[in-house]
Amino acid sequence: MTQLTPNEALLDAALPHVAFDGWSQATFDAAIRDSSVAPVVAHGLFPRGGVDLALAYHARGDATMVERIAAADLAGLRFREKITQAVRWRIEAAGNCDLVRRGATLFALPRWAVDGARAIWGTADAIWTALGDTSEDINWYTKRATLSGVYSATVLFWLGDDSPDNAATWAFLDRRIEDVMRFEKTKAALRDNKLASALIAGPNRLLSGIRRPPVRRGYPGQEGTR
Repeated sequence: MTQLTPNEALLDAALPHVAFDGWSQATFDAAIRDSSVAPVVAHGLFPRGGVDLALAYHARGDATMVERIAAADLAGLRFREKITQAVRWRIEAAGNCDLVRRGATLFALPRWAVDGARAIWGTADAIWTALGDTSEDINWYTKRATLSGVYSATVLFWLGDDSPDNAATWAFLDRRIEDVMRFEKTKAALRDNKLASALIAGPNRLLSGIRRPPVRRGYPGQEGTR
């Protein structure tokens, strides 16, 4: 039997308490007690307590999704279908609506809003990276910004979905991806239009100097976090 790392043990011990106490200090204290992880170690791994546990839970979902993408044969799918499938797998990896709902409530607070936005961006980055995106310019940012919006909207819809097997959520996701594809077609049409391309030539030159960041940050409680 594989022994859990302290951060895994703490996160697993926290989950039963989240539905009642949220991603709070009370949940963090209960996780320390139930996991038998030394308090000094726990505070070193999750210095902000409950919010860092929530981010670790989100990171676990990202990792599960990435593993599923890596193990799947997606060769026969169109790229839009690959994106749709990846988002669906990420939501399925979240599993428990109560845990996600509590996280959404936490990250809606102004104090933690930046952390929540960074976590959603990290999910979008994980999807694009796992699917082989090699963008180095402004497209690196626009792809992730667009997908962050799609993922966030779909999660919020999923939290209120009571349809069988979440059929309404997957239909909602399909519509959001279709909206993105229409937008991409509009961008392509503008590039092909001589007048429009002349008008946007200046902004495009400015944007062409933008490059992707060199590294991706991790999350608290995640191996390799810097």
